[in-house]
Amino acid sequence: MAENKKAEALDNTPWGHRWGFADTQFVLNDDGSVEMTGNRYLLSGYKMYDFIPYVEKVLGIKINPSDKREELADKYVAPVRRNQPFIQAVEQAFKRDQFTFDDKVRLLHSHGQTTTDEVYKVLYERLERFADMVFFPETEEDVVRIVELAKAHDICLVPYGGGTSVSCALILPANEQRLIVSVDMHRMNRIEWIDRENLRACVQAGIVGMDLEEQLNKEGLICGHEPDSIELSTLGGWIATNASGMKKNRYGNIEQVVEQIRMVTPEGVIEQVAMPRGSIGVQPQNLLFGNEGNFGLITKAVVKIFPKPEVRKYGSLVFPDMEKGTQFLRRLAYSGFVPASIRLVDNIQFRFGLAIKAGVSGRTAMFENLKKLYVTKVLKYDPAKMVVATIVMEGAPGEVEHQEKSIYRLAKQFKGLPAGSEAGRRGYMLTYAIAYIRDFVAQFDIIGETFETSVPWSKIHQVCKAVHERAAQKEKELGLPGKFYVSYRITQIYHTGVCIYFMSGLYMKGVKDPAGTVAKMEHSLREAIIENGGSVSHHHGIGKLRKDFMKDTLSDGSIELIRRLKRSTDPKNIFGARNNVLAD
Repeated sequence: MAENKKAEALDNTPWGHRWGFADTQFVLNDDGSVEMTGNRYLLSGYKMYDFIPYVEKVLGIKINPSDKREELADKYVAPVRRNQPFIQAVEQAFKRDQFTFDDKVRLLHSHGQTTTDEVYKVLYERLERFADMVFFPETEEDVVRIVELAKAHDICLVPYGGGTSVSCALILPANEQRLIVSVDMHRMNRIEWIDRENLRACVQAGIVGMDLEEQLNKEGLICGHEPDSIELSTLGGWIATNASGMKKNRYGNIEQVVEQIRMVTPEGVIEQVAMPRGSIGVQPQNLLFGNEGNFGLITKAVVKIFPKPEVRKYGSLVFPDMEKGTQFLRRLAYSGFVPASIRLVDNIQFRFGLAIKAGVSGRTAMFENLKKLYVTKVLKYDPAKMVVATIVMEGAPGEVEHQEKSIYRLAKQFKGLPAGSEAGRRGYMLTYAIAYIRDFVAQFDIIGETFETSVPWSKIHQVCKAVHERAAQKEKELGLPGKFYVSYRITQIYHTGVCIYFMSGLYMKGVKDPAGTVAKMEHSLREAIIENGGSVSHHHGIGKLRKDFMKDTLSDGSIELIRRLKRSTDPKNIFGARNNVLAD
């Protein structure tokens, strides 16, 4: 979870259509510096003079501060499609504050956070389809009842958690003629019970990750699942997308965290007995991970919990190039001292981290310059090739001490140099702050996007090279202004491979269809990834964005199995989000 500069209370009112919280945004000052407002993140309150020059250099453009794209003041929302018998039944069954037809609320629940297909269109163009009603269940009984009413009146239900989906999973089908109800799960946000002896807890699906950790922390416990979106995303959303957290090395991906799921479907409740493990034949529960809202509404889950770690320590390592850095990661993956989190960023992101670093002076500046001279002049590390790894270690004091010594000893074999705990802490916490950059640069006609993949160790460099080459090819074909920006980091390590997380950016000034052009580019880059041995996704999911690639991922028989399962649990397609292989 993000660590605040001060321990004062924060206003957690979300931006709405943009990413994050309303008290936080990047702003461009009159002196050319960029500053992050509020007091929420480590970057907040610092003037970053190298920010704009860095963006201009990597994109090959010149930013005009006075030439900004204006956000739509009046955002279009289509009229409600009404099903009067259903609406009357809802009015009789629930409290008046449990449902709304308000246009602003409907618009907020009609999209996720995919840049091109959703956020960009909301801010600067318009969506195609909108939620007609937003419903707020408060109990599982409410969920069962709304599903029953939807089934009786042929209504389309779409589950809504934190709204952070970046796979177009929350785009509502344009050809859906029925009344669409977005079912917002946020009011189902309690921890129902904690089993300290067996270290597990029953948690309602609408709880936000940040709130889950805060409630557990009061009991001296943690869950440990920390996706980049932990401040906004929910437990139910993690399950529905088959999520991964930054500390999965210690606490597991979501499928290792969750022991039991309870889901309400039109044909009944899916649930199995919570056990550490069971050989019970085919387990329907496993099909709920990554269901993307297609099968029903997750109401609660039993999750593993852990004692709050006695020690948390950050670290960082600088390597001369990506080759040495990945060799180190591979050896580390097979060791017995893998830290809670380790991430390796490429040279482009390394230089970006320097560009947004707060200025230093006095003795601190002197030591920074001496270290830079030692690395570049004495050790001959090329600043245009250097990469950095950030590390988080958690556990008992002896365990963390052993990890730290072992990691740095191993890094030496690959010319890795310790770069300090503060650099590691700052690098880890930057994850939460940099998500706001997308909406800041969008006003200057720069569209940024992220995409990820899992790759075998043997294909890491091949996939990264293919992405860069395809980007250059498409940039030339499309005749785009400026240069295509693409960088990457390795965020997870496994026995057989890694997760690579890409960041991209394109200058779209003067381009006829900016959102559509960037979407085509992303689709082409995904093709390059798959052609060179990468997966369709590691943790973002499929939604509608990557549906075309499922034929390269699943056999025909597997796809038919999922479709038959859908027909048996939801024959009337009440849960009509139409994601993944059900998109058509």
